[in-house]
Amino acid sequence: MNLGPLLNSQDNSPRLPTLAIIVLAALYLLIGVTGHDPWKTEDAIHLGIAHGFATQGHWLTPAIAGEPWPHTAPLYHWVAALFGQLPGGWLAFHDAARLATTLFGALFLVFLAGAARSFHGNSAGRIAPLLTIGTLGLLLPMHEAQPAIAGLACAALAWWGAGLSLQGRAWGAPLLGLGLGLAFLAHGLVGLIMALAVLPAPIMLAPHARQFGSLPPTGGASSWGGPAPTLRRDWKGLALALLIALPLIAIWPWLLAQQAPGFWTQWWQNEFAEATHARGLPVSRHFEQLAWAVWPLWPLALWSFWLLRRQIDRLLLPLFGVFITLAWFLTGAPRSLAVLPLIVPLTLVAAAGADRLRRGAANAFDWFSVMTFSFAAGLIWLGASAQSLGWPPKIANNFTKLAAGHTADYGLVTLGGAFIATLIWLLTWGLRRASWRASLRWATGVTLMWVLISALWLSWIDHGMTYRPVALSLQQALPQGVDCIERGDFGHAHRASLDYFTGIRTMAAGGKPACGWRLTVAERNRNNPAGWTEVWQGGRTSDRKERWYLDRRNP
Repeated sequence: MNLGPLLNSQDNSPRLPTLAIIVLAALYLLIGVTGHDPWKTEDAIHLGIAHGFATQGHWLTPAIAGEPWPHTAPLYHWVAALFGQLPGGWLAFHDAARLATTLFGALFLVFLAGAARSFHGNSAGRIAPLLTIGTLGLLLPMHEAQPAIAGLACAALAWWGAGLSLQGRAWGAPLLGLGLGLAFLAHGLVGLIMALAVLPAPIMLAPHARQFGSLPPTGGASSWGGPAPTLRRDWKGLALALLIALPLIAIWPWLLAQQAPGFWTQWWQNEFAEATHARGLPVSRHFEQLAWAVWPLWPLALWSFWLLRRQIDRLLLPLFGVFITLAWFLTGAPRSLAVLPLIVPLTLVAAAGADRLRRGAANAFDWFSVMTFSFAAGLIWLGASAQSLGWPPKIANNFTKLAAGHTADYGLVTLGGAFIATLIWLLTWGLRRASWRASLRWATGVTLMWVLISALWLSWIDHGMTYRPVALSLQQALPQGVDCIERGDFGHAHRASLDYFTGIRTMAAGGKPACGWRLTVAERNRNNPAGWTEVWQGGRTSDRKERWYLDRRNP
């Protein structure tokens, strides 16, 4: 069947401007990263670890409030700690440290573009960053302290090296090895799961080398109409990749085994359990997470699979990566962060056909983007009106209930930026028809929504999400000289926030000697524990259930 008349052919479309991608990516990556306190949960935990590296040293062992936390690899936190100490202190530590996410996010987009280009050509290399920017499950992790983004960047580097290896390029194997090694240092065994599918690339069939002319043709025709793929056995390239990857994988565990063997044992046990966390068959929650977190990648990936079903050799390696990461996700806990390893291979599948949609599907996707994000922008502006002007009153009342005491104060720069972003969105309605228009529009809509939320709602969200007022209130309630506070049900994010804002640290219950004070997080209207007297309680204004309680042991 000839699909030519029904497809948006990249040959008939203007080239997607590189400058437009760069500007959009810069806005997406930079807006909303600074200007707010550490938030529960992941943001507070990882900023707490970076702050510990910067202030306490002990750079080998991640810790929260002085206590080892053997649940993460250190690469992201090393970079965040260095960023947090930017000369001059022109940003608060947490804002500067969070720029590590911006750095790794930018590297992720660059490496992923290179990988898509090496697998599918220049057009896919330009459209892959747009698909990533538009992926809903990445929106929050890309703007908080999140080591998974460093893992994604390193995995994308490995995939780029794999694509170059398939083309017979000399830099393929070194980049593959570097990506594999750094993926482990960034995100442990889960980072390796993101990238391990590409390890055989130097010794696989390589149709792409012929397609893009990086090697001379050998004659014959492949199933997709080009010259036949060549069977390559680049064992030297595979050995070089392993020679680079293995020392990077081994250096941190070796140092830990020498200097902190107990931490290494604990870390390895936790990491192995996380990477091999099969708990049975998937449940409905898994598919709910997949439906929104990797939208719009999954429908575009299905289309690419259908489009190239008779040339499946072009998708073989990315599909293998999708299979590995999808199997890992579906057999574990259905958490949104667990979807992230799927994004790299799924983007590489989706990029193969994203600019070759049927004309009706492309127009429908484009129309859906315009309607969805125009409506979302209207709601965000309506919320800003409710916060600052009190209209509509019902919505204003809801904002007040969720963040009591917050007062909106919009400056001219903030309002001007929000108006300009909205105007640019309206101008995109006049984009000429092109194969990449729907993807660009969706990515622009996601960026617009985030820019407006960051400009108009960020202070309201921060007012309800930060632990700063709670920690400072507790500090005032504690008598001078108290240096022993045991904790009951007190989570990692609570400990990290309390230490960051006040320097107060708690001890695990049951220690010797017994502490005279105890800090607990519980629901409202709890029953006072026997043998203790409540001295203080507090909580975030946005949380109607969680309360902090400070108790003093009865004489």
